[in-house]
Amino acid sequence: MNKKNWKVFVLGLLFIAFALAGCSNTDTSTKQEKASANQSQSQSVDNNQAVDDFSNQSTDFNFESKTVLLNSGYEMPIIGLGTWTLDDETAENSVYHALKDGYRLIDTARYYGNAQGVGDGVRRAIAEGIVKREDVFITTKIVPYGFDDYDAAIDECIEALGLDYIDLLLIHQQGTDEKELYAAIERAVENGKVHSLGISNYYTQEDFERITENAKIMPAVIQNENHIFFQNTEFQSYVKQFGIIIESYYPFGGRGHTSDSMNNEVIAEIAEAHEKTGAQIILRWHLQAGYIAIPGSSNPDHIAENYDIFDFELTEEEMQKIADLDTGERYETW
Repeated sequence: MNKKNWKVFVLGLLFIAFALAGCSNTDTSTKQEKASANQSQSQSVDNNQAVDDFSNQSTDFNFESKTVLLNSGYEMPIIGLGTWTLDDETAENSVYHALKDGYRLIDTARYYGNAQGVGDGVRRAIAEGIVKREDVFITTKIVPYGFDDYDAAIDECIEALGLDYIDLLLIHQQGTDEKELYAAIERAVENGKVHSLGISNYYTQEDFERITENAKIMPAVIQNENHIFFQNTEFQSYVKQFGIIIESYYPFGGRGHTSDSMNNEVIAEIAEAHEKTGAQIILRWHLQAGYIAIPGSSNPDHIAENYDIFDFELTEEEMQKIADLDTGERYETW
């Protein structure tokens, strides 16, 4: 082969090599583009999926850790302190005593006007080494009306508490802007300002389906009026399929009705058998029935008493006797 033919031969080989390399790069690029497109499509489906499959989500309470695993992936204490009607100073002292006694769940609401006191009580307990911030589960609530900007309202709640985040944020009750607020809480969950989303004062399947119709995130908790005379077990069973826990804000029936519960003959009989108070029997029933309970009190002795419910267990017969007290009627109308 002469020099001229040799050069043509070499140039031909180089051309073929470059062509093959180009095809390989194009093929690799195409595969990467397809993978990226499939990933994007998959993410889009995940982000727009309103209802996840919670069939394997357990709603059982762990009585050793005194917590329940929420469908949001966070653990929530099953007994807590309610702060409705407490002013800032009283709330601070009550929260402090509760945390000192072992409580790890504190409930408040923007409407209560005591966020500063609740936050101060938590910080006081942290300063004394009783707890760390991550040990405490803070719940607050916002009403779905009266705000022009619900994202800002959430930020204001965090600022008022003086804490970095909210563990559980609830829509306080049904209202005109409930879906707008729901979407704002979802955004707050997505950006880490809120860990779990919930609703309050929703009592029927119809109410639940309306508020979650376009939901990206299902509620983790529904906080309702629940007590021995209004147990609403049908609704509890319905939302269980979504891994949702019911929380009782009136475990004793609410102010003006506590004596009806405490002095009930069935409760008194069971209390005597266990050498416990009526309040302790009622709270233990809530937990064994699968309801988180948040009794409110400003009395340090009562706060301690309400937490002292983990050294005994109600029998199936006793649970049934209390279940039979259900009248199906609430005290409140909101």
